[in-house]
Amino acid sequence: MTGEKTLVIYLMAGPDTPALAEAAVAGGADIVEIGFPFSDPLADGPVIRRAGERALAQGMRTAACLDCLAETRRLVDVPLVPMTYASILEAYGWERFADAARAAGATSLIVADLPAGERPELRRVQLVAPTSTDERLRLAAEQTDGWLYLVTLTGTTGARAGPSGQLPGLVERARRITDVPLYAGFGISTPEHARETAVLADGIVVGSRAVELAEEGPDALCEYVASLRTALDG
Repeated sequence: MTGEKTLVIYLMAGPDTPALAEAAVAGGADIVEIGFPFSDPLADGPVIRRAGERALAQGMRTAACLDCLAETRRLVDVPLVPMTYASILEAYGWERFADAARAAGATSLIVADLPAGERPELRRVQLVAPTSTDERLRLAAEQTDGWLYLVTLTGTTGARAGPSGQLPGLVERARRITDVPLYAGFGISTPEHARETAVLADGIVVGSRAVELAEEGPDALCEYVASLRTALDG
């Protein structure tokens, strides 16, 4: 890890993703999430939804996404975490997907719409939200793979005006229940947001804004990630 606080950057799978992931890591990303596009991405806001539509138009089905993951793994040595939806694993085969992702270099998985307690044999990073009960938080913390993903607000992903007011309460409840690292995401887009959020959480996840910068190419993405890294380390 480059700093005390962990920086997770989300990118949509596509032909340019391996080079973009390399740029993100050069900028200071500790973990790269790779979105496997889905036709009905309920948790995703407009930026990631559009990126998913573009990826599907480019032919990024599951097999192509796994190839993208393997190619990315050849270029970077940080943890790589595919993020997708249950329907994709259902169609591909749950165990087959987990095996194929691991073989391609995935260190874990995120399945956005698969609640804790369902398919416990599938090791994955669990998501919790301000609406999660303490019981649900406890179950997610017990079953999560390495860290707990705090969805900082109710609604979809996307850049917001600032960090969620619901985060402090969620962090406080989670800290009472578990000592796994807590990484917060949804709505973090500026270095200032990163700094404010990292005061509470052990790390941050940046998606929509990273995807926007990725459209401008590796150099723009690297520069953006470096600005977040500086804010976290400052």
